[in-house]
Amino acid sequence: MNDMELELIRKLKLIESLHAGATTPGEKDAATEALRRIKDRLTQERQQAASKPIEYSFSMIDPWKRRLFRALLRRYGIEPYRYARQRYTTVMARVPKHFVDNTLWPEYLEMSKLLEKFLEEATERIIAQAIHSDASEATIRQEPKQIEMF
Repeated sequence: MNDMELELIRKLKLIESLHAGATTPGEKDAATEALRRIKDRLTQERQQAASKPIEYSFSMIDPWKRRLFRALLRRYGIEPYRYARQRYTTVMARVPKHFVDNTLWPEYLEMSKLLEKFLEEATERIIAQAIHSDASEATIRQEPKQIEMF
């Protein structure tokens, strides 16, 4: 694993800690403790009558973000699924609304931004090293004038 990947993992764990509500700066293993707190919160919400799981349908075109989202669901003990004939871009899950609104979705959004940035930087670096150093967008030109027909 290179330094960039280790830094990405560190940042993802930090995001998880923030969403779990870490309050003590000296936690030995912030990521493990954060995960435990989030799972405890989810268990409590499932037990409350007002927090019954709702079937959600999430649609994600980007395969990397979809993979990240499924991993987050599984991390919290939530089974991602889709029905027969649903598109691969669909991820279904039964989750309490409060958990989606306050933990799962905000955490996913932060992590997906971080992952997107990492993948973009890695792609640029690899293209520059292996193909050509200039991978910038194509220049924009004025369209050529059309020849008038008589």
